[in-house]
Formats: sequence, C-alpha cells, structure tokens
Amino acid sequence: MNLVSTVTEPTLEEIAAATDHPKIFQIYIRGDADWVDDLVDRARDAGYAALCLTVDSAYYGRRERQLITGWRPPSIKRYGEDARIHQAGLTWESMERMRERGGLPFILKGIQTAEDAEIALQHGVDVIYVSNHGGRQLDHGDGTMEILKEVVAVVGDQAEIVVDSGFVRGTDVLKALATGATAVALGRFQGWALAAGGQPALVRALEIMEAEIRNAMGLIGVASIEELDPSFVKEARAAGNSHELSAFPFLPEEIRGPE
Repeated sequence: MNLVSTVTEPTLEEIAAATDHPKIFQIYIRGDADWVDDLVDRARDAGYAALCLTVDSAYYGRRERQLITGWRPPSIKRYGEDARIHQAGLTWESMERMRERGGLPFILKGIQTAEDAEIALQHGVDVIYVSNHGGRQLDHGDGTMEILKEVVAVVGDQAEIVVDSGFVRGTDVLKALATGATAVALGRFQGWALAAGGQPALVRALEIMEAEIRNAMGLIGVASIEELDPSFVKEARAAGNSHELSAFPFLPEEIRGPE
C-alpha cells in the first residue's frame, strides 16, 4: 500500500486514478482549517483507504546538503514561504476534526514517545506510526527501533503499529516485526532504486528485499511472520564502521576493537 503525500505531484485525484490498489493519503498542513477540510474531502471522495497525518515536522529540519546547494522543498514553491506555519499549529483538537471529517481509518505519523502514543489512543487513532523522518528532522533523536520498543509496551493490541526510517535490509524488517511492529514502511529505499534504474530497478530491489526476508526467516527457524517475537532481537555492539547502508552507529576503535 502506498502513502501519497500532500506535497506530491501530480494531484491526489490523478494518483488515485492511476492504479486500482489501495492508497493512503498523507497530510501535511499547508493552510487553514477550511483548506484542511477541503483536502480531507478530496482524499475521501477520490477513494483513499485511510488518512495519515504527519506530526513530526512543525519545523523543517536543518538539512545541510540542502542548505549548501540552495535546494528548497517543492511545497514552498507551491504554497509559499508561510504555509508551513499552519503545520506548527497542529493540536490534538485539530487532529480530531480531521479524523471525524474524513470518516476513514486514521494514522498518526511521527510518533516518537510512548506518551504521545498513549494520547493518540485516547483520541481514537487507529494506527500509531513510529517515525523520525529518516533522521532528517532532529539530530541526536532516538532511532525508531528504540522508540518502537516503548511504543509497543503502551499500545499492545489497542492499535496497529507502523515503523519507518532507515529500513533497507530484510533483516531490518524482521527485527522491527519481531519487536512488535505490524508493518514496516520503506521510503528512501525505493527512492534510491528508482534513481538508479527506474521501475525495473525498483522491482528488483523489492525482490532482493523479499529474498533477504525469506532467507533470514529460514536461518532463524521460523516459517511465518506470526512466529516472530522479541526473543529474536537483542542489542549488540557494532560489527564495523558505519556507512550509508549500515544499521549501527559509529563506535571508536577503543570500544569496538580492531577490525
């Protein structure tokens, strides 16, 4: 299932009509309450299966490569410099308004603490989406695997739990599912594949991901995802230097030992 963002092009209606498979509409607030009402109505009328509200981007992160090159998000060009102010004004009450108006399953994306997950449940959120925007918003925040553990502890079976941010290997996916996630979302993984070779590269990348998942499941002795539980996951020291595909932070040699 795909998440279609407010800031994606072409229009949400055109994307909805492009294929028959279910899609989720991901809301970034770029206008006032009337603007949001209109957006929610459009997503519902276009046949989206659920609504997903992004709540971890009240400010745009200081992404140094973008600052160096002068690149700016397309949404600024579309909605103007001041549009992001509305995102910073989100409240639980405004979220509740969107959820009730849409009348669709409601996902809250950007949960990073057990406390917020608990409040979300009190407001009737159907899916808790653990995300730190791929680590691009706030330096030194916890990784989502760490956040996932505390969220699972408070959510239990009261809602489904999705997690993303840096999942690029089949073993990454299995760790999250074993920890308690219902599903794992992929973002830059697909972007890299598309940039490398378009649709054929993306299909191949997903095939490799599936093969890695099946292989790892066989090697740990499980025949289905349902057999996974937290006993399959434990903390470990980094095996080597960090790099763009690694799952571990850099550790100095005096801690990790010689390679």
